[in-house]
Amino acid sequence: MQHRLAIDDHPSPQVQRACRPDSAADARDFARGFAALLCPEPSALTTQNLLLLVSELVANALRHAGAVTALRLRADRERIEVCVEDPSPTPPEERRPDLTGSHGGFGWPMVHTLAVEVAVLPGAGGGKTVRAVLAR
Repeated sequence: MQHRLAIDDHPSPQVQRACRPDSAADARDFARGFAALLCPEPSALTTQNLLLLVSELVANALRHAGAVTALRLRADRERIEVCVEDPSPTPPEERRPDLTGSHGGFGWPMVHTLAVEVAVLPGAGGGKTVRAVLAR
């Protein structure tokens, strides 16, 4: 049985975990497990938003940067932070959504809608980190 990650059990009021997913599905599984271990567990809506956010950011990194070098999740009493690192320095850009479904364009606006904060930060070695924060 896994121990729940109660924020109050830690000297610093923050819990974090990291992985290197090979797919958006792997990232969702990791995020689902992370949310389930938090105490108190986030609401169903917050968990659903976390899974959407992680899935979109990881899928974009895999599609546009070729890899995810790290997925980091952090939580405190008020927020859940998602950081996706990739090897490309090129920042995400908003595109006009393609209503035929063949060219996307919906993900980056969705990230901005779900998150209370979004930042693109230069990464070590020339890549970048996309950081998005959800209200807990």
